Formats: sequence, C-alpha cells, structure tokens
Amino acid sequence: MNTLRLAFRMMRRDFRAGELHLLGLAIIIAVASLTSVGFLADRVGRGLDREANQLLGGDLLLRADQPWPDSFADEARQRGLRVASTVLFTSMASTDDEAVLAGVKVVEDGYPLRGSVRLAPGPNQPDAEAGRSPAPGEVWLDERLFAQLGLKTGDAVGLGLRTFRVGGMISFESDRGANFFSLLPRAIFNLSDLADTGLISAGSRANWRLHLAGTPEAVSAYEKWARSALGRGQSVETIENARPEVRAALDQAQRFLRLAALLAAILAAVAVGLSARRFMQRHLDACAVMRCLGARQAQVLGIVIGEFLIFGLVAAALGSALGWSVQWGLGSGLREVLSTELPAPSMLPLAHGLLVGMALLIGFVLPQLLRLGAVPTLRVLRREFSSAEPLSNSAWGLGLLALLGLIFWIAADVRLGVAVAGGFAVALGVFALAGWFVLHLATRLKGRGSLRGGGWRYGIAALGRRMVPSVIQVAALGLGMTALLLLTLVRGDLLNDWRNMTPTDAPNRFVINIQPDQRAALEDFFVAEGLPRPGIEPMIRGRMLAINGEAVKPDSFEDTRTRRLAAREFNLSYSSALPDGNEIIDGQWHGAGKTAQFSVEKGLAETFGIKLGDSVRFEVAGQEVEAPVTSVRELNWDSMRVNFFFIASEGLLENYPASLITSFHLPLEQHDFTTRLVAAFPNLSVIDIGAVLTQVKTMTDKLILIVQFVFGFAVVAGLVVLYAALQSTHDEREFELAMLRTLGARNRQVRQALSAEFIVLGGVAGVLAGIGATAIGWALAHFVFRMDYVPSGWPLLLSSLFGAAGVMLGGWVGTRGLLSRPPLASLRALG
Repeated sequence: MNTLRLAFRMMRRDFRAGELHLLGLAIIIAVASLTSVGFLADRVGRGLDREANQLLGGDLLLRADQPWPDSFADEARQRGLRVASTVLFTSMASTDDEAVLAGVKVVEDGYPLRGSVRLAPGPNQPDAEAGRSPAPGEVWLDERLFAQLGLKTGDAVGLGLRTFRVGGMISFESDRGANFFSLLPRAIFNLSDLADTGLISAGSRANWRLHLAGTPEAVSAYEKWARSALGRGQSVETIENARPEVRAALDQAQRFLRLAALLAAILAAVAVGLSARRFMQRHLDACAVMRCLGARQAQVLGIVIGEFLIFGLVAAALGSALGWSVQWGLGSGLREVLSTELPAPSMLPLAHGLLVGMALLIGFVLPQLLRLGAVPTLRVLRREFSSAEPLSNSAWGLGLLALLGLIFWIAADVRLGVAVAGGFAVALGVFALAGWFVLHLATRLKGRGSLRGGGWRYGIAALGRRMVPSVIQVAALGLGMTALLLLTLVRGDLLNDWRNMTPTDAPNRFVINIQPDQRAALEDFFVAEGLPRPGIEPMIRGRMLAINGEAVKPDSFEDTRTRRLAAREFNLSYSSALPDGNEIIDGQWHGAGKTAQFSVEKGLAETFGIKLGDSVRFEVAGQEVEAPVTSVRELNWDSMRVNFFFIASEGLLENYPASLITSFHLPLEQHDFTTRLVAAFPNLSVIDIGAVLTQVKTMTDKLILIVQFVFGFAVVAGLVVLYAALQSTHDEREFELAMLRTLGARNRQVRQALSAEFIVLGGVAGVLAGIGATAIGWALAHFVFRMDYVPSGWPLLLSSLFGAAGVMLGGWVGTRGLLSRPPLASLRALG
C-alpha cells in the first residue's frame, strides 16, 4: 500500500512538472484512433446483422443471371416455405418530355416476405406501409423519379413498350442494396407485366432472385438442398453474407481506417519510446538517491512501474472516451451511406483500447523503467549505469514483440500486417543508416570551408558526440515527416492523377439492348441529330467452361475476384477491325480471317494464366464454342469506350443471340437528345455514366471523409513524434550550452551552434522523408491503384525546406529560455 501511495504521489508530481504530458498524449492518440475504428466497425457489424433478414427480403435469397427453373420454387413450397420472385435490371423510364435511366425491380405478389415497402402519395407527404405488391398496370417510383420526370400520383409513365399508372412514391425499401441498381432511381412493377414491356430478351442483363421464408429448420434444410442443385451463375445468400456489396464497400473503408489506426499507433509507439527514454534519463539521479536512503531495488522498481500503470490506465481511459465521442460523429456519416440506424456499440472496443495503452507501456516504457530499478547507488558519485544495460537491452525484445502484436492485431489481415510491419522496419532501418552516414560525413567536414568558424562547427560537433541519439532523432523525425507528407502532398498527387485519367471528351453515355434490326436506323438517328455515327458493337453472353480442356471451376481459385469472374458470364464480341484504344502486345490480330480464334485482354489472361495458343471453350446459348487464343490486347478501361475481354474472329459467333451496345459523348447543350432517342427507340437503355459516377462518388466521398478524419489521428501522432524527437536530447543540449557559455562562448556563437544542429537534423530528416513518401506513393499507385503516377518534386523540395525550418522553429521554441538562463542554474538543475 505504501508503494502504491508513493507511486501516485510521484505521478502527480511528474505530471505537474510536465514530465508525462508528451507520453500521455501519445497514448491517448493511439487508443483513440483504435477505439474509434473499433466502435464504428462494431456498430456497422451489429447493424447489418440486425437487419440481415430485411435486407434479404426473406430468410434466404437465391440469385441467378438466368430465370430460375420451376423446380427450385416447387421444392420450396413442398417444404412449407413461402416464395416470392423478383427481377432486377435497368431501363429507361420516360414521359413525353423526359427520360431517365432507372433501376427496375419486378416483383411477384407477396413480396416482400420479410421487411417492408413504404409508400407516400408524393414528396414531402406522410408515408405508410404498403402491405401489398403493385397491382397489374401500376408502378411505384421513388422520389428522384418523381422529381426528374415531373410526375405525381396517377400520371402515366413509360417503361419499354408498356405505359404504367404511377401508384405512389417509394419512401423506404428494406431489401434495397448499395450496388449499381440501387444507386439508380427505383421503379417497381408487377411480374405479370414484364412480358408486355419487351424489356427482357435474349442477351439482356438481369438479376433473377428467389426470396424464401419459413421456419429456421425448413430454411436450413432447403438451403442444403439448393446448394447441392446450384448451377453456374447461381448462388445462395443467407444472413451471414447479406448485402455483400455493402460489406465490400465497408470492408474497403475499414481497411483504410485500420491503416490510419496502424499509422497512428506506430507513430505513437515511437513517441512513447522517445518520451520514456527522456523520462528515464531525468530520473536516474532521483532513483539513485532513493537507493542510498534505503529503498530496495524491488521497491524502487515497484514505485516507478506503479506510477506508469496508474498513468497508463488514466491515459488509455481518456483515449477510449475520445474514441467513443469520435465514433458517434463518424457513425452519422455511415448512417447516411447505409440508410439505416446503427445500434449502440458493445464495450469490447473499450477493452481493446485499454489493452493497447497497456501494450505501449509494457513494450516501450518497461525497458526504460528496468534501467531505473537497476540503477546503482554509486551513481550519486559517478554517472554510470552500465550494470542496467544488459537487463534493459533484453527487454527491448519485449517492445518489438508488443509492436508486432499491435500491428497484426489492429490490421486484422495478415497481408496488411506484413506490409506495414515490413515497410516500417525498412523505413526505420534506411532512415537510421542514411542518417548515420550523413551525420558522420557532416562531422568530418565541420572544420572545412564555411563551417570552419563561428558556432556552426560546435553545433555539428555536438551531433557527432551524440551520434546514437542523433541517429534516433533523424529516424524519428523522418518517420513523422513521411507520415505527414503521405497524408498531404502525395495523397493530393494521387488524387489529381486519378482525376486526369479520363479524357474530357470521353464517352459519357452507354446505349444497351440495341436489337440487330435497329442498327441502321439508330446510326441514321445519330447523324440526323448532328452527332457522330456511333460505333455499334455486338455483345454475346457466354460462360467460360474450360481452358485447354481443363474445366474452369470457381472453387479452384484462391483469389476472390478470379472466383467471381469464373462464375459469371462474359460479354463476348466479334470484329475484323482492332477497336480504338486497343493495342496488340503479343501474337497477331486475326483481322478479316474466318478461322476460329480469340483475342484476349491482357489483365484477364494474367488472371487465368491464358497464353498464346491456349484453347478456350465457352457455353453460348446452350451450345459450346471453342477456339485458340491468337493475340493478347492491352487496353485502357478508363477511356470509357466499349471494351471486351474476348473478341472473336468473324464467323465464330454471328449465329448466336446477341444484343448491340455503343458509347458516345453527349455535349451538355444537347442534354435533351436522350429523351428523343428513347421516344424513337423505347426498348433502349441509355446509361448516363456521368450521373452514375457522381452518385458513386457521393457515397465514396462520405466514406473518404470518415477515413480522412481518422487519418487526422495519424497527423497528430506525426507531430507528437516530431516534438518528442526534439525533446529527447533537450537535457544533453542544455548541459552543452551551459558549458559553452561557462567557457566564454557568446550568445551569437551559441545561436549558431543551435541553428547548425537543428538545420542538419531537419534537413536530413526532411530529405529522407521526401524520398520515402515519394517512393511509397509510387508503390501505392503502381501496385494498389494500378495507375500511372509520375512523382512530382514538390514533396522532396518542400520536405527539405520545411523540415529544416520546422525543426529549427520547434527547436527554438523548446530552447528559447536557455540563452537567458544563467549557466549555473542549468548545471545545478541537471545535477
């Protein structure tokens, strides 16, 4: 009890003296960044699990890219399950004056089996649960279609070849996803009207769904039966994998959030280590005096460990409270993305935050505290503590293990953990080696040229005398500046390159569902409207069956994207002319030859391991088509042109069902062209890529704002590291300045010495940070974002200038009182 009371008194004394401020701030930042991400992820996961059944529209959902065989619905009914069918696709909703691309949902009577649809008579009017499906001839529209088409309840709206009566405005739809269809304005009508619209034909893209509901036992038994009967392009969704598109988007955002938390935690660990080192150095004499006054080694160690245990718990609790507050603000942004209320989080992230605080203390403070506990009484007379070194050095292994454990725990992903841990280790090693080399070179040159006189020579010589602490400062400053550069300049360069990837005159409209007999009439329509004749391409749907006779099975691939590609149908085409924007990089283009052959896109060839001469077999309209690959194409997907993974030679696919597709650039002044086009060709769907990308960007921007807010913790952590690095040698610097002034050095010489020291430290760290941030930015662009990135010279130039200026300013702020302080006072204070 006496030890605990002494520990508490020491903590209060050290806190009032400012000894613990930097250490506490670093712990608070690390804990707050992790707990805010943890609380947010916990709320999202609990929210999705809570509403999973409503999100499915039932207890089980079957998806397919073709109509479901009757056997699946019949089997479900025999097992006592309720069944409702829906179909999702895109189409133009039109009036006499306007046409808008809509995400259409066609529903069967009884939909939804779980959840609800709410309707209102019109915008800004009270809504109520519909309690039924749309009647034949009736369509429900959401608020955007009401506004864009200028409609009210009871008006007529066209969908394909059928005219519908508007029956109400959709205010809520429980199973609406966050995929391409849900980003578009919604229209819902009855399944019995689908055939009359003419919107679904051979080659049309649609998502056919079966919703099922019943007792858990019956649903589980049916799910087992359905999985055994699934074919290609068919899948089962349960509450465990509900809303994969939302989970995918949130998982991506969560990876960025975890990366931000990782960066903040690592930088905080560096700041904690630097602060603990300075704390140890300033308390060695006090601990030696305590030993002389009769305190046992175990008692001294218990007091200092107790002090940091109490302080660490308080700092971790404050960080957890800050994380709790931050997640409520971030949660409001995610609530808009998910269109659902998020439940309150559990207390598990709070425990995680406390564990992180303790891990930082054990890994980075304990090695220094062991030095204090083992300080010899002889230090009162002689300043040596080498006997404590072997013990503390072995304890640094614990610090390394604690940091690695934190990295992999926070990352929650082995690849991300390995990348961050490896990158951190490489950066720290490179910065330390480069810093040692430059500082060693500077000390060799200190007596030459312009560095020969004045205080400059003393400042550079001081860095050489404190070579190990100086190298630590350079590495820590470099890491902090690298983080700041990545979060500012390099990030801006990447975003600008991304924005410039799409040309200003790139196609901004796609036209799909063009029938072969409409081709000539459509081309003439474009010419009559003053637009260039469009390049109309045939599009045939086919599923890849085998490569060189070996069956393509999705489960045989480890990569998620490859499995998804193997399970889906491809859009195939045929042409004798090489499309614009395509370049042959291997083999020879088939041209007008009639021999059966394929040209494959480079990325897909690499994904599936397809090489020249390999034979690829597809299933097209129930028949098998096989041909060798004779060329590999590289193309720019960001050109927004119509592109295909596989292009066949003429004569191979002409006799199979096909629809036609084209893209074109529509100037703003001709925005009403779409209305006239749909009026002339009602079956066409015109996709406004600009509008779709704007909607996607709106949702993505909300997630980016959340990510950037959490990255703010990393920015603050970087600044804390910079300050901690400067303060780590404050006492040594104060002692040296006091000695210089005692030996007769003038203030001008002392200021020159300080300037030389800070400029060299900041300049070296700034150059290293600029190089490191540029290299990391290039690696991110090349390996993650897969885009051309030409690093600018600004990060290197600005980091060198602002690094030297910032470190010099920070150093002057920390040492401004030393020049006016009598040398004797400094020497007495430092013992």
